[in-house]
Amino acid sequence: MERVVVSVSNNITEGFERMSYKDFKNFLFISKGFYGEVRSMMHFGLKLKCWSEQDIKDIFVLTMETSKMLSGFIKVF
Repeated sequence: MERVVVSVSNNITEGFERMSYKDFKNFLFISKGFYGEVRSMMHFGLKLKCWSEQDIKDIFVLTMETSKMLSGFIKVF
């Protein structure tokens, strides 16, 4: 899960560095998709008892908030 979260930041940076609105927007969509992966992994983590239910709720809220911010940012382009 940590690698996925790092990939979000790296994809946003890569998209920005390409100096193209189209590429940047595409990488923002990819980053948003990674948050979906994190939420999917949370379900497995809960079933495997890797995290507490409260940890999962906290992570879920953070990923949803960040995903919404990315959606708003995507709309700018």
